[in-house]
Amino acid sequence: MTARITQLATGLVAYAVSMALMVRAGLGAMPWDVLHQGLAAHTGASFGAVTAATGAVVLACWLPLRQRPGFGTLANVVVISAAVNPALAVLTLLEDPLPMPVRALMLATGIVLNALATALYVGAGMGPGPRDGLMTGLVARTGWPLRAVRTGIEVCVVAAGWLLGGTAGLGTLAYALAIGPLVHLWLPRLTRSAAAARTAAPAVLDPT
Repeated sequence: MTARITQLATGLVAYAVSMALMVRAGLGAMPWDVLHQGLAAHTGASFGAVTAATGAVVLACWLPLRQRPGFGTLANVVVISAAVNPALAVLTLLEDPLPMPVRALMLATGIVLNALATALYVGAGMGPGPRDGLMTGLVARTGWPLRAVRTGIEVCVVAAGWLLGGTAGLGTLAYALAIGPLVHLWLPRLTRSAAAARTAAPAVLDPT
């Protein structure tokens, strides 16, 4: 259990750092972070606070889907939202504007680190993140294809975030195309329970 909790915590902190890298690169955040950026811009709340609030709202949507959060699900909301603001603060210390090669490197590093972080926290087998659970819950309740559910949700959050002023761009597209194959590479090596592989993995392995 100690090893699983350590893996979970490492994955969640790394996930927050990967979010900060992509946001700071300014070339397009991951889909949900486009929404987080837009909401933060309009509410005046910090990026981390908006991330936590959105996670709580998504968790509330689990109730009609009869999904049960695990320890890792709740830790996902708390740890990521707490860690992303300090990570952004450190990256803000870099010169502005950043040279394009540096921004591209930050984006690529963020995508790769996000995949590794996802494999770590999912592989710990302590519950999927709120957003992954929403997708798998909708698939279980409706019978709709995972690809269609994931794409539909992420198109909606990107569109809403972009309209609110979030940054959607080539980085968002690159993330959508790369995250599935990269998680698929690491998840089998980092999975500590069969349940994690059966329930949480499908939502992150679908590249769309």
